[in-house]
This record gives sequence, structure tokens and C-alpha cells, in this order.
Amino acid sequence: MLKTVGFWAGVALPLWDIPLIVRVVQRKSSQDISLAWALGIWISSIFMTPPAFILGNKIAMGFDIMNVTMLTAVVVVTIKYRKGKA
Repeated sequence: MLKTVGFWAGVALPLWDIPLIVRVVQRKSSQDISLAWALGIWISSIFMTPPAFILGNKIAMGFDIMNVTMLTAVVVVTIKYRKGKA
């Protein structure tokens, strides 16, 4: 039971990036987001992924898949709207 809850919590946690993405797209600007921050957490997330797959931890794998996916979207949107242009 706890593993199931942990898995779904890990999958749901990265979904909190969606409001950030929506705000950037609506404003058509990502000037208030540090590019170093966005790239830093994205690269860190990528480096965290292989150990979860090697160890076979399903909770960590679920989190890592969602986290890399959502952070990739954050980085793409941040770069796309960096100059305030679509």
C-alpha cells in the first residue's frame, strides 16, 4: 500500500511544474526564471535517473520519468520565451 502511494506521489509531484509552464506561455516571457536554475535542475534530474533504473526502484523510476519529462518542458518553454518572444 505504501509503495503504491509513494509511486503515485512521485508521479504527481512533477506535475507542479505545469502552472509555471502555463504562466510563461500566457505572459510570453520567461525573464523571471533563471536559465541557470532551469538547466541546473534539469541536468541534475537527468543524472539522478540512471541509478533508479539500475536499482529497479519503481517509485524512483516513476518520479524520474515524470520529473525529466516536466523539467524538459520547463527548459524548452524557458528558452523559447527567453527574449519575451513566441
